[in-house]
Amino acid sequence: MAITAAQVKELREMTGAGMMDCKKALVECEGDFEAAKDWLRKKGISKAEKKEGRTAAEGLSRVKAEGNRAVVVEINSETDFVAKNEKFLALLDETVDVLMRNAPADLDAALALPTSEGTMNDAMINATAIIGEKIKLRRFEIVEKADDEVFGMYMHNGGQISALTVMKGGDAQIAKEMAMQVASMSPSYVSRADLPAEVIAHERTIQEELLNQDPKNANKPEQVKAKIIEGRISKSLEEMCLVDQIFFLDQDKKVGTYLNEKKAECVRFVRFKVGEGIEKKEADFAAEVAAMVK
Repeated sequence: MAITAAQVKELREMTGAGMMDCKKALVECEGDFEAAKDWLRKKGISKAEKKEGRTAAEGLSRVKAEGNRAVVVEINSETDFVAKNEKFLALLDETVDVLMRNAPADLDAALALPTSEGTMNDAMINATAIIGEKIKLRRFEIVEKADDEVFGMYMHNGGQISALTVMKGGDAQIAKEMAMQVASMSPSYVSRADLPAEVIAHERTIQEELLNQDPKNANKPEQVKAKIIEGRISKSLEEMCLVDQIFFLDQDKKVGTYLNEKKAECVRFVRFKVGEGIEKKEADFAAEVAAMVK
C-alpha cells in the first residue's frame, strides 16, 4: 500500500514520533492510523510526545571550528546522567556537524535540516523516545571570522560550559586562554565601549537603592554618596567586561593589559553554560518516596 506524505505528517502530529518511524508504522499497518499508533507505542516511540512538557535543563554544550567558521551548541536533557549516553553523544556530534555545514539562520531552520534520521527535529524526537528523557536543541550560534583572525575554544567539565573567542593578533594559545577566561569569569561584554546605555543606567539605579537602604549612609553628604555610587558602578562594570577583569593566569594583571602586551585584541566571544536561564523544578524527594509506598 502506498503511503502519502500527508498521512505521515498526520500521524507525526498525533504521536510526536519522527517522520521515518511514522512512515514505517503506516506501512507495517497498511495505513490504519489506530494500529500505527499502537505500533509506535509498542516500539516506545510515541512516548516522546508525553515528555514534551517536561523541563530539560541538563545536557551538554559543544564548540567546534573549521576554517573560518565555528559553532557553539547546547542540547538539553532532563538529567545529567544522559551526558554519558552514547545515543545522546552521537546526536550532539551529528548536530554540531550539520550546523557547521549548513549555518542555518535560526532554530526553526536548524530543526528542518536533514540528518541521518530525517530532519534534526526528528532526531531530537527519536532520541527522546530511545533515551526516555526529553531531548531538545536549545540554542546554537554560528560565528564567522576573517582570515587574519584566530578562534579560541574551551570546554569545561566535558561541555557543561563552552566558550569561543575571536581574536585579532596573538596566536592560538592566547585565543584559548581568552576562551578559558570567558568560561571561568563569565563576562557579558568585551569592553565598556560595548555596554548599552540602559545597562549602565540599570546598574546606577541598583547601586543608588543599595546605598540608600543602608542606615549608615543616611547622613553622608550627597557628593560623598555620589562618589561611592560611581565607585560601585565602576567595580560592577569591570566584572561585566572581559578586558577589565583580572586575568585568571596572572592575578596582578587585567586582561586588557595582558592583551596589549601580546598585541592582541578580542573581537567577540560566545559563552554557553548548560541550563542557564532555565527555571529548574525542585524535586521533593520526600514526597516522591511517600507516593511510592502508598
